[in-house]
Amino acid sequence: MCEHTHDHEHPHEHHHEHTSAEETLALLTYMLGHNRHHAEELHELAHGVEGEAADLLHGAVADLGSSNEKLARALALLKGE
Repeated sequence: MCEHTHDHEHPHEHHHEHTSAEETLALLTYMLGHNRHHAEELHELAHGVEGEAADLLHGAVADLGSSNEKLARALALLKGE
């Protein structure tokens, strides 16, 4: 357990669990698929609303897509691709 203090008065504790390479690959693979599924669901929801809410949902889907691409690149690197 590490304790980090930042520029404010509230210390944060971070717990770091070490996983095997196989566990890391399995978890990242699962999380990427899960995130992509949620992005698809949010995209569908965005088409059911109008105005600023739709714009915000479409923006959130784009943000998720960017995050998912980073996860996919990290996963590929860890697989040696």
